[in-house]
Amino acid sequence: MSYDKRPSVKFDSGEKPVVRGWPSIMDEILSATSDVAICLETYPGVDLAEIEEQFVTAMDNVLVIRAAELMLPETKLSTMLDRFLTDDRVFGYMAPFQMSEFFDPEKILKAKAKAVEAQGSGRRVLIIGCGAGLVLESALLVYADMPRWEIQKRMRAGQRNLTIDNPREDILVKYKRGYFIEWRAADRWKMSLFDRVHTFLDTTIPDDPRSIDGETMRAALQHTVTRPFRVVPYFDPGVWGGNWMKDKFELPDGPANYAWGFDCVPEENSLVLDFDGMEFEIPSINLVLRQPEQLLGARVYSRFGPEFPIRFDFLDTIGGGNLSLQVHPLAGYARDQFGISYTQDESYYILEARPDACVYLGMKDGVRADDFFSELTAAQSGGLPLDVEKFVNKWPAAKHDHFSIPAGTIHCSGSGSVVLEISATPYIFTFKLWDWGRLGLDGLPRPVHIDHGKAVLREDRDTTWAEREVIDHIEVLSDKDGVREERTGLHPLEFIETRRHWFTERVEHFTEGSVHVLNLVEGDGIIVESPAGTFKPFRAGYAETFIVPAGVEAYTIRPVDPTRPHATIRASVRS
Repeated sequence: MSYDKRPSVKFDSGEKPVVRGWPSIMDEILSATSDVAICLETYPGVDLAEIEEQFVTAMDNVLVIRAAELMLPETKLSTMLDRFLTDDRVFGYMAPFQMSEFFDPEKILKAKAKAVEAQGSGRRVLIIGCGAGLVLESALLVYADMPRWEIQKRMRAGQRNLTIDNPREDILVKYKRGYFIEWRAADRWKMSLFDRVHTFLDTTIPDDPRSIDGETMRAALQHTVTRPFRVVPYFDPGVWGGNWMKDKFELPDGPANYAWGFDCVPEENSLVLDFDGMEFEIPSINLVLRQPEQLLGARVYSRFGPEFPIRFDFLDTIGGGNLSLQVHPLAGYARDQFGISYTQDESYYILEARPDACVYLGMKDGVRADDFFSELTAAQSGGLPLDVEKFVNKWPAAKHDHFSIPAGTIHCSGSGSVVLEISATPYIFTFKLWDWGRLGLDGLPRPVHIDHGKAVLREDRDTTWAEREVIDHIEVLSDKDGVREERTGLHPLEFIETRRHWFTERVEHFTEGSVHVLNLVEGDGIIVESPAGTFKPFRAGYAETFIVPAGVEAYTIRPVDPTRPHATIRASVRS
């Protein structure tokens, strides 16, 4: 089986609920109401000009109220937001804002009065933009959504943020404003409106809009969490990136390499709903926000809230270089400095490896952190390059090795491997310490965070500790009837548990109150089935990551070809 770059959740309803193309969409929306007011609420990043043009063209004698014109002045927004943004290029602090706080109350009242007056005279009203729903609750509500990966691509091309006019600003700073402030407020606002939405719009693909009615959308999300599914992966180049994913996954030409492959980061991936061959793309975070308990499990939901706590992604250095030497914050530091409730514990599962592949992990025995940071600071200031191997262990890495990396442990993957990174989800929180003297793809020095690193790096995570705690730790749990189950990978300090199954026969799995995330790390293809027949058989190919909602409870996995060994790695939240 080849790697599916655009997986979807299929619905065989016998109906065609997706409407495609602006003329048909406008006919559907305008025929749905005799009301003269339409509220077109949007997520940040949606192309407002394209949508407004279509609606104004289809609506005669229309008053247009643009939500962007009702916001607080940038100077006031800046006063309110700057302490959450900080002056760092990468890191901010998680902000608690509601969408209404970005708007001028007097402007909202005046806009509402204009809308009511226009309605009274029989004139059409279109209120458009992020925050439009603040103006007139009685209007027909249409919601245009946007996945965060698509937003990032648009930001790179000049898309501004919601709360500032900054088309040419550094993409890292744009992303920071979205991640720490705007997307949080937009998600809270979207969920408060979700049950009232009459029509959802998908404008992810330019010039190919689709719409679906609200009831169908809400029912589709309910159904999605009853079975295994995949989100849509995305891939990005990097200064250290390789070429294995490009060849294996048949990725498009253009970038010089592909460094990252994100195939289970629901905050940023999209989810494609396929209704009898007609696709509708949504942010996969909607599923987490809308169906958290069924998806995550009651125990996991009570601990993390509506956040998906497990991330799977690829790091490709075959034909590339070393990742930056880095460390992740300890939980208390992450909470105090950035306002997040948990940190980025992680592990490296070696999916593919060349003979010279390696992982840098842990300080060498007897090395002092003060000496390391002294030489690191000198190197970063233009002195001699840092002699990494003087301070940090370099371990050989082979296919199917699994390295645990609790927060506070210095580490990076070396060249010559494809890492399946299994980690907690707040993936922005990486403190780069040394980047081997490289510039970023934008020609600028890549951000390093030596002061943060000093505060969290654990000197006692040394050679002796690594050999005892995180190197080559495999516990065989059972081995019979063609199935071998092993506990491998993540350290007891980390909340994620990983199990690897080697099998030629059918394997029984039980979610036991936690969402499962799995990847086929050996073999061509598997079939996931429900013993009770509650979902249709689901297929996954080599290297594909898929999610099994906690509410599924029992499922089985069998190889498509039982004549050769297969293996999956499965992650869940420890009880």
